[in-house]
Amino acid sequence: MTIRIAKFISDCGIASRRDAEKMIADGRVSINGVVIDSPVHFVTPDDTVSVDGNNIQERGETALYMFHKPVNCLTTLRDECGRKTIYDFLPPEYKHLKYVGRLDYKTTGLLLLTNDGELARTLTLPSSGIPRTYIATISGKDSRAGLEKARQGMTVDGVNYKPMKIEELSKSKLRITITEGKKNEVRIVLRACGCPVRRLHRISYGNISLDKLPVGKIEKIMQKTIDELIKTN
Repeated sequence: MTIRIAKFISDCGIASRRDAEKMIADGRVSINGVVIDSPVHFVTPDDTVSVDGNNIQERGETALYMFHKPVNCLTTLRDECGRKTIYDFLPPEYKHLKYVGRLDYKTTGLLLLTNDGELARTLTLPSSGIPRTYIATISGKDSRAGLEKARQGMTVDGVNYKPMKIEELSKSKLRITITEGKKNEVRIVLRACGCPVRRLHRISYGNISLDKLPVGKIEKIMQKTIDELIKTN
C-alpha cells in the first residue's frame, strides 16, 4: 500500500499535513536517503523516511501528554541561537512528540504534547474555543480600569482579541482564561491595558490541569480525559 509522504509524516505524529509539506519544501525530509523538495511523493512500508536525519515510523495508538515547561526554553524543535528548547528537557523516548500550541520563552506551566499531528492542529484551532487558564503576575499600581477593557474584548495594533475572563487574586496576581490562544495574547493585551506581565504560568488547557506535576516532568493523559476534551470542542 502506498501513501502520500505528507500524510505519512502526519500519521507518524511528527506534524500536521500542512506543516509536513513545509518541512518537505525546506529540505528536511528524505526517502531512502534521498532528500525531497516536493510533497508529490508516495511511500510504502518498505521505504525509509527521515526527518532532520532521524528515521520515523508510523505511530500506534494516539497519545496525549502534559509537560511542565520550565522557564527560559523555547517551544520549538531547534533554535538557531542555541537557546534551550523543550526537547532538551524531555527524555529520549518523548522527543518525537509534537507540541500542541506554544508557550513563549519566559512562560511556564502546562504544555500538551502528542504523537498525532492532526490532533495537535485540532486542539489549537481558534474555532475549537478550548479555554486556557493562566496565573499572571503583573506590574502597575491601579489595574482595574485597564482590566475592564480586557474583559470586554479589545483591539491592539489592529488585532482583535476576544473578551478575557479575569479574576483578581491580589493586587499583582490574576487568574486569566482565554479561548483563542493567539500568539502572546495575554502579554500583549495586559501590556496594552497598562498591566505588563512579569511572570506567566499556564495551569490548565480545557479539562486538563497541571496540578502538582514537577517542573520538567511529563505525564501521559488518560484516554477518558482525551475523549472528554475532544467531545466538548
